[in-house]
Amino acid sequence: MKPFLEKFFPEVYRKMTEDTDISNYCKFDSQLLTSFTSSLYVAGLVASFFASSVTKAFGRKPSILLGGAAFLAGAALGGAAINVYMLIFGRVLLGVGVGFANQSVPLYLSEMAPPRHRGAINNGFQFSVGLGVLSANLINYGTERIRGGWGWRISLSMAAVPAAILSLGALFLPETANSLIQRTDDTERAKLMLQRVRGTEDVEAELNDLIQANSTSKTNEHPLKNIIRRKYRPQLVMAIAIPFFQQVTGINVIAFYAPVLFRTIGQGESASLMSAVVIGVVGTGSTFISMLVVDKLGRRALFIFGGAQMFVSQIMVGGVIAAQLGDHGSISKGYAYFVLIMICIYVSGFSWSWGPLGCLVPSEIFPLEIRSAGQSIVVAVSFLFTFIVAQSFLTMLCHFKSGIFFFFGGWVVVMTAFVYNLLPETKNTPLEKMDKVWREHWFWKRFVGEMDENSRTEAA
Repeated sequence: MKPFLEKFFPEVYRKMTEDTDISNYCKFDSQLLTSFTSSLYVAGLVASFFASSVTKAFGRKPSILLGGAAFLAGAALGGAAINVYMLIFGRVLLGVGVGFANQSVPLYLSEMAPPRHRGAINNGFQFSVGLGVLSANLINYGTERIRGGWGWRISLSMAAVPAAILSLGALFLPETANSLIQRTDDTERAKLMLQRVRGTEDVEAELNDLIQANSTSKTNEHPLKNIIRRKYRPQLVMAIAIPFFQQVTGINVIAFYAPVLFRTIGQGESASLMSAVVIGVVGTGSTFISMLVVDKLGRRALFIFGGAQMFVSQIMVGGVIAAQLGDHGSISKGYAYFVLIMICIYVSGFSWSWGPLGCLVPSEIFPLEIRSAGQSIVVAVSFLFTFIVAQSFLTMLCHFKSGIFFFFGGWVVVMTAFVYNLLPETKNTPLEKMDKVWREHWFWKRFVGEMDENSRTEAA
């Protein structure tokens, strides 16, 4: 928004409006602007490690509450900001909120969900994130039209609404049976909780699995040390690879900078914000479809088809921009619409594959003894590479120009091959039985062992 750029990033605004010599691809190349964007992710990276300890020692619920409180403080500071330092500090607090929420909420959903619906319920997390992105884009589109130049304050302050819902809602959430057993050994209370959330009295088999998993976890006093042991190698590789690949799909480039991208190809302020709204609608709709089919088609099929869709659309976008957009001027309206359609196809592919599954798969693959530590690694790696991509994108856009899309397209090929060869199917497998999928996998069984001693004893 013009008043926002004028107040906090005047150098960017000057380049955008007055500097006729600067390349289209370099107008927004500002380290201060990218620091504002990516400060959230540095804060989230640090917070996720503290969140792991809180989640394990005090339960999933306190982590969600802390996340909501940090969100509220960040929204208040952002909306009231009088200088760029206040603005960035507010964004850091939002990052702390994201760190705690991203660590604890997917864990909470996976532990509460029955195995046959776990994919749909966990994908609901990403669907809700999509609704949030769409709402934010609609708010930006509306507040940009407010005369007087203070619409951005409403835009940033409105983050307090979902933050308040999260904080108040968390007060009424029950703790998960997994967490109750892990922290208190109160099996009777855990049994009552399971009966309540499963809607049946017959929960003995699941309860026994939880008790056994907890007994195993008690022998592991240092989860972060244990996760590097050979038998947890598949989980550790996935904890690093999946969030890394999720970031190098290029999705956050679209999510952060969609309006910037569309202004780069010559659209006006309102048209750019409206394009971001269209992308938000497509993404949310596709995530909803993923919720409906993930437990039927499985995780691998969605990853592979979504990867193919993303690759083709990225190559098309890169090709059109390379052919039609030079360093100066803009592309025709027809080509701008074509780019928008291709980006929508790309976002759609991401939103039923790497978007929701990048959260779902890591949340369901860890045994209880390393679950909190594993989820923290997932969140930390995600924040680290989100920060790197966010911090470097505008500079990369300036130097790579249209090649930026071919760069991310190449990574999509790599990650699709990775899933095809190394990720086993996890649909309909209970969390406490998940070690079986690794023992039966052609590659990972050499690390995990086709049958460990405990499994032999159980079988006997």
